Amino acid sequence: MYSVALLDLELAIDHAQSLKQKRSVTKRIKERLRNRYNVSVAEVDGQTVWNYANIAVVIVSNDRAYCHNTLTKISQTIEQIGECRLIDYHIEFLDSWDEEEEEEGW
Repeated sequence: MYSVALLDLELAIDHAQSLKQKRSVTKRIKERLRNRYNVSVAEVDGQTVWNYANIAVVIVSNDRAYCHNTLTKISQTIEQIGECRLIDYHIEFLDSWDEEEEEEGW
């Protein structure tokens, strides 16, 4: 069995005065998270708002506790980076299914 975990981050980028400045901040955050934690990262909402970002982080592991601990560390890292303010975050698990439950074609 494996676990897929999603971290949904809502960020305020108070000092950004343009979309260009915001993209610069979000790009650095995404690269830092990818490199440090080996996770998938994407901005999923708020692309046209210059002082707000919604970033999704996804991790896959055979250890559910590892997923949870890593995503918790990531939320703490976001606060320590200092380029943005963490408004809210949510962790959700999408656990694996049994082979017997797989649909045909998968």
